Amino acid sequence: MTAAAQKHQMDHVEATAPADEEPHARVEGDQRPDEEVAWDDGLIARRVTDGTSPQEAPARGATSGSPAPLAYDGPLRSRLDALRELVGLSRARLDNQTLAEAARVLDEATARRKLSGQHTVVAIAGATGSGKSQLFNTLAGVPISETGVRRPTTAAPIACSWSDGAATLIDRLGIPGRLRRRPLQSAEAEAQLRGLVLIDLPDHDSAAVQHREHVDRVLKLVDAVIWVVDPEKYADAALHERYLRPMAGHAEVMIVVLNQTDRLPAEATEQILDDLRRLLDEDGIALGEYDEPGATVLALSALTGDGVGDLRETLGKLVAERGAAARRVSADVDAAAAGLRPVYAAGQGVGLSEEAREEFSGRLADAVGATAAGEAAERAWLRNANRACGTPWLRLWRWYQDRGGPHTGSLPVRQHADAEATARQRVEQAVRTVSDQAAAELPTPWAQAVREAAVHGSQGLSESLDELAGQAGLPPGRPPRPGWWPVAVLVQAAMTLLQIVGGAWLVGQIAGVLSPNLGVPVLLMLCGIVGGPLVEWGCRLAARGPARRYGQEAERRLREAAASCGRARVLDPVAAELLRYREVREQYGRIAGAGVGR
Repeated sequence: MTAAAQKHQMDHVEATAPADEEPHARVEGDQRPDEEVAWDDGLIARRVTDGTSPQEAPARGATSGSPAPLAYDGPLRSRLDALRELVGLSRARLDNQTLAEAARVLDEATARRKLSGQHTVVAIAGATGSGKSQLFNTLAGVPISETGVRRPTTAAPIACSWSDGAATLIDRLGIPGRLRRRPLQSAEAEAQLRGLVLIDLPDHDSAAVQHREHVDRVLKLVDAVIWVVDPEKYADAALHERYLRPMAGHAEVMIVVLNQTDRLPAEATEQILDDLRRLLDEDGIALGEYDEPGATVLALSALTGDGVGDLRETLGKLVAERGAAARRVSADVDAAAAGLRPVYAAGQGVGLSEEAREEFSGRLADAVGATAAGEAAERAWLRNANRACGTPWLRLWRWYQDRGGPHTGSLPVRQHADAEATARQRVEQAVRTVSDQAAAELPTPWAQAVREAAVHGSQGLSESLDELAGQAGLPPGRPPRPGWWPVAVLVQAAMTLLQIVGGAWLVGQIAGVLSPNLGVPVLLMLCGIVGGPLVEWGCRLAARGPARRYGQEAERRLREAAASCGRARVLDPVAAELLRYREVREQYGRIAGAGVGR
């Protein structure tokens, strides 16, 4: 639009406006009391045409049907549901600051879904002197946003809607009614841009902190953004590092406009455009140069109107497809997922292997002395076998030695304070080892949760192992005897009887009661004396197998008791934390749409 055309429109506005109204749209602070009654949809209607007087504008208080709310497609709804589930499952494990951005995205997505799906909210953002307000006025066809040499010019966001029904959308942006406008009424413009809500933002590099806060707040709420740059500041680090680079994932809802091309020769414009595209590529912004998804880059002059038609056409397509809001929400979800990746994405092999579980159980079994208890049980079985099958004289001697000793096959596992301290240290070491193995590949918050679960479960574990060891020890009394023991006892009794008979016979001969015959009694005594130890030796050999099995069974019961206690107190809580992590990782995979480590 030429300067002469703009002047003609200004004169036309002044001629058609009421006597008490300024020809330019007023900015914050100049609203009169009689303007507090809103027009139909909450916008201050400003329709100016060559053949229509202000009296023909829609009457105040007129209402129209509410536009249909925004609808998200199935994949986006699924991702939002997964993000909501992810945040809910993570509340107890992650701090609110880590989840703040994800929660904000969910809230904004829910709020945007309830509002009009027939409108597309586009913000015009730029640096001081880039000409964004002039471009805003050119698109509207009427001077709405103040322009001039004074900086900063735009102090607060100004909204311009090309159709009714966008009041709630503008309310969401926090733009008051006195800063809401209508464009120049034109059948062609309304047909092309129907549904567009254009927001003129303050300068993002303004010296006023409040202006920058307005920009940051509104940029999080709009559906698309037009970034206006000029030939002098298009490479400004503040723009690229603070806005473009962090918003690289929003390229599909981003239009980058090189303004003020009227100040450049044609070849310089192309060179700057190429350099601008290079900078955007370095920022990670995908460029939709050949109709592929990505940012659109245009060159124009808001002052002369050269290239503005291309921007109108781009905006018309953006508004007509009505997909910018959903794409913006999807990009926000992508950004939230990228920010959460360090606390959800893990390496390979998350969890406890069977080998690690067995090693933990083995350490606990060693701590309670399962091996020593098995060996003690084996010795007890052999000792009882010797008692049952040994010679009476040897059994009498052993009885004398074992007077006052324990009459049970069980053996106290812990006898001294030093042994108990050593066992407790072994238990603690076992818990630390298994928790480190379980948390090895986890992100830091979940690794910490696994370690805390293991430490909490290990409290009192040593005492529980002592109690279980006593319950799982050998039953009181002597170990059971195999079926051949009575036979061995009878044979040993026979050998003893032979010794007694032979000895009595010899005594009778010495006393003269019996006739002298040394051969038979001596032979009987020799058979008893030699046969008794032989029977005992044979029984000892036969008892080794059952004794070993008896000791192994005792060790197995103690190991199972220790493993059961360790599983209930440590492994199960650790497994529960790992299961929770797998659940949130599955939800994160649905959100990110990529593998996050199995």
